[in-house]
Amino acid sequence: MNRNRGYAWLVFALSFGLLLSDYMSRQVLNAVFPLLKAEWVLSDAQLGSLSGIVALMVGLLTFPLSLLADRWGRVRSLVLAAGVWSLATLGCAFAASYGQMFLGRFMVGVGEAAYGSVGIAVVLSVFPVGLRATLSGAFIAGGAFGSVLGVSIGGVVAQHLGWRWTFGVMGLFGLVLAAVYGVVVTERKLASAGVGPSTAPGARDPVRKLLPRLFSSVSVLCAYLGSGLQMFLAMALMAWMPSYLDRYYGLPPDKAGIAAGVFALITGIGMVGGGLVCDRLGRRNRHLKWTVAVFCSVGSLVLLTGGFQLPPGAAQLLLIGAGTLLSNATAGPAAAMVMSLTPAAVAATALATLTLANSLLGLAPGPAVTGMLADRMGLHAALQVIPLVSVVAGLAFALGRRHYDKGLVPITAEAVALRKTELQT
Repeated sequence: MNRNRGYAWLVFALSFGLLLSDYMSRQVLNAVFPLLKAEWVLSDAQLGSLSGIVALMVGLLTFPLSLLADRWGRVRSLVLAAGVWSLATLGCAFAASYGQMFLGRFMVGVGEAAYGSVGIAVVLSVFPVGLRATLSGAFIAGGAFGSVLGVSIGGVVAQHLGWRWTFGVMGLFGLVLAAVYGVVVTERKLASAGVGPSTAPGARDPVRKLLPRLFSSVSVLCAYLGSGLQMFLAMALMAWMPSYLDRYYGLPPDKAGIAAGVFALITGIGMVGGGLVCDRLGRRNRHLKWTVAVFCSVGSLVLLTGGFQLPPGAAQLLLIGAGTLLSNATAGPAAAMVMSLTPAAVAATALATLTLANSLLGLAPGPAVTGMLADRMGLHAALQVIPLVSVVAGLAFALGRRHYDKGLVPITAEAVALRKTELQT
């Protein structure tokens, strides 16, 4: 038993390490924006597209690649995925033009597409059910921590060795971890330890049967929309804060990367904190989950709009930091809403749909649209405009709250019917 527990924690440690590599490879680009812009004479729209293409591929491929991993083998899929994103990141170090860098970032997105869903599935399969919430929370925090490391370490390496070495370091780190993971974690070792990945309920149901149940109420649509728009805001800030600090505070890439890493860490703290507050208040009144989301949307709008209206200085950074804390704190509440509005048999598919909405509405367009606006009006003015997406997000969460009870009725009825069937059999 102790041996199995030790092996389970080893699986967790290696999976968490790959998660760090995932986000470090994804976010390191933001730390070298100023250097790429100067060397290749790129527009802000082009810089934004290099960041947004990764999120776009993650959003488009998460669902199909997760299904493929369930059938082909999750461990094999993880090792292959880590190898792809690491080699692609290493390839970015040799890019000689915007087009070559775009291709490299495209492949980074392909490799990273299914890691979040498949990685957590492997981890949860080797631990008791009672630890699932803790482990899931650790993975959420790990994404933010990896972003901090990617931006911070990337800025320091770029300042002292050049931007090409930033991609080289991240790529080599991922390749080493992937090799170790492939040796230590295998389907056979998981089985011999008495644990192993299980197929999610409903995973093999026909797609035509699942799709209508993922969009069955006004409230669940509002949760997808609100979460995606708040993700737009959070990812735009994460992508452009290094450049903002470089241009308006005069910080060199290393210091700008470290400072921007702090803001990324604040975003992660907000994600975890939003979920904790949502769970605590939701025990008394289920509608308060929506209220938390509305508060975070409105709060981020007010704080960030006010912050970017101020001149550079301590007061501005304080308001921006507070707004950043709330910018993606809706992630936890949104996931809780989706879980309560969709049948348990398709819970994993519903969360994959939420991930798709976050990617297509937020992760992919956030950095790119901000870059296009910056080309037209300047980065400072663009960052004054983008918090307006929180107006629509807040309205979506408010509308979802209003129709929440109606959305729960068919789900509750289905749960009762399922329970009767189980008793009869």
